[in-house]
Amino acid sequence: MSDREVPRVFVSYAHDSTEHKEAVREFATYLMVRIGLQVQLDQWDSDRRRDWSLWAIEHLTDSDYILVIASPDYKQRADGRARSDEGRGSQFEAAIMRDALTRDLRGETERWLPVVLPGRSVDDIPTCLCGHSTTRFHVDELSEDGVAELIGAITGKGRFPTPERGEWLGGRENPESRQLVRLADESRWAERSGEVKPGTAVLGGVRYDDSIVLRGSSRHGSVVVDLERRYRRMTTVIGVLDDAAEPFQVGHFQVFLDGKPQPPRRVALDKPEVLEVDVTGTRTLRLEMARPGGSASPLGSAAVVVGRRLAGSVDLAWGNPTLV
Repeated sequence: MSDREVPRVFVSYAHDSTEHKEAVREFATYLMVRIGLQVQLDQWDSDRRRDWSLWAIEHLTDSDYILVIASPDYKQRADGRARSDEGRGSQFEAAIMRDALTRDLRGETERWLPVVLPGRSVDDIPTCLCGHSTTRFHVDELSEDGVAELIGAITGKGRFPTPERGEWLGGRENPESRQLVRLADESRWAERSGEVKPGTAVLGGVRYDDSIVLRGSSRHGSVVVDLERRYRRMTTVIGVLDDAAEPFQVGHFQVFLDGKPQPPRRVALDKPEVLEVDVTGTRTLRLEMARPGGSASPLGSAAVVVGRRLAGSVDLAWGNPTLV
């Protein structure tokens, strides 16, 4: 990022006390060094004789944002209640602030940012900045978290971005009648692994014609679907297929939402379970099923032929997984 792309901020404050000046300098230094803002502070420009009025006009005009540091002296001078020979610099800057707000209240309200450092309060903010009715920035500590709201106002990227809006449920007479999406449709699969295929599954005596089935020797299989944050809920039935070659097998099922694992589920033959998952705001859905370990048969690990298939194979399914 070039220097011109870095937001330029000017720190406007009153020299209330030596301690206040030090606190302001530490704050400005943190923004400059740790956050990377281009900060302008009078204490750093004392290397030669200057016309401070021209200096202030230049930076108040060219800066992207002006940080107004709340303090009793600044408020008094900005409110026009100080003697004319008291704090001439902050009085001058406050006059420019009042003029800017009068010229363009909406735009300049977003540009002049009141900052409340530790030991100060909202009552120390100049009246023209409307500290009680507009946003103010309390910096309780010099840390990324402490300045997060202030940086959000400067960058236009708040701490909690507005989420993408989903489909309005009230837009249909019956929300539950919305079109259902069957996940067994291979055209929706972004990835697959193992011997996973779409097909019919019979789980607990119930037939599910649009299922995701894992049959064969692969002990693990998965499917990845891109949801594009368009759906709210997934419903399915998980279980071991009724015609499983190995009746003692246990199926492990797990859902991943944008890579984050949801609580795993274990099911046995003739004990399928209904599974509902909230997928609101999810981009990527991953369905995993597996049969871990070796044969659970009391006959041991010897190969046993059941019908035409070999005991020890995997026979699992997501029954009619559906999005709404």
